Amino acid sequence: MNCTEQALTFDCEGETLTAILSLPRQEASGIGVVVVVGGPQYRAGSHRQFVQLARALAAAGHTVLRFDCRGMGDSSGALRDFRDVTPDIAAAVSALQNSAPQVRQIVLWGLCDAATAALLYCGETRDPRVRGLCLFNPWVRSAASLAQTQVKHYYTQRLREPEFWKKLASGRVALSALSGLLGNIRLALAGGRGGGEAALAFQTRMARAWAQFDGPMLLFLSGSDYTAKEFIEYSTRDAEWQAALAKAPAIRHVEPDADHTLSQRNASAAGERCTLELLALLANPQPTQHPATPRPVGAAAGA
Repeated sequence: MNCTEQALTFDCEGETLTAILSLPRQEASGIGVVVVVGGPQYRAGSHRQFVQLARALAAAGHTVLRFDCRGMGDSSGALRDFRDVTPDIAAAVSALQNSAPQVRQIVLWGLCDAATAALLYCGETRDPRVRGLCLFNPWVRSAASLAQTQVKHYYTQRLREPEFWKKLASGRVALSALSGLLGNIRLALAGGRGGGEAALAFQTRMARAWAQFDGPMLLFLSGSDYTAKEFIEYSTRDAEWQAALAKAPAIRHVEPDADHTLSQRNASAAGERCTLELLALLANPQPTQHPATPRPVGAAAGA
């Protein structure tokens, strides 16, 4: 293992959070990565995803902290929703810098609702220490966005299959299934109105945080993941997101066959590679990080 690891505990509003700090064996860069963990997960991640990521980044010279939010893993306190972990992230950023004083720039790395939490943190705090974002399959789900995704990517395909119509004619398609299809179509046609104003609030806050963030961003989308498909559908239909996407991420990558947690080794390797590219951009800023005419958010890198 080309890094050293140590356990940390630190305070967050009177509760004790537990973390693992991965330190390079070689001379460390001035960049630190805080892996924000969404629920229901703890600092190791599915199939040790975050362990492998932290070690790969530390082997490349970067300091990495992965931690348990309050109420998860070995951290104390009550479980929080992803919309309420801003204090946890702030405490983790401080803990990393206190443990590794050479770190001057922080990158937040998050998957699913942790990516959403990272964006919300930046929007709420404008923390000057955070200079980069790595957002993997961001979570934007509402009842309407889920319905739109299911209608487009599941039901449309099913309706093209002869077997579906045979089952329908023979009565083997249950009324509950047809009722579910019709309900999803109604929600999909209703668009954003289906989730209600309260359900849409965090997606709007995400879009505004995206537009306001002035550092490089990585957007990584898994081709075989409904959460990623929902993000594409939602962000290309919603007015706030359409405005936000005028600012394209510095790096956009679609991994065609990847699942939600990048469980295949080639997918996880792609995630590590893209993260390292983002860190290199932060270390050596380019004159223009955001192209004037961005590709659609769902377009594959290099297309």
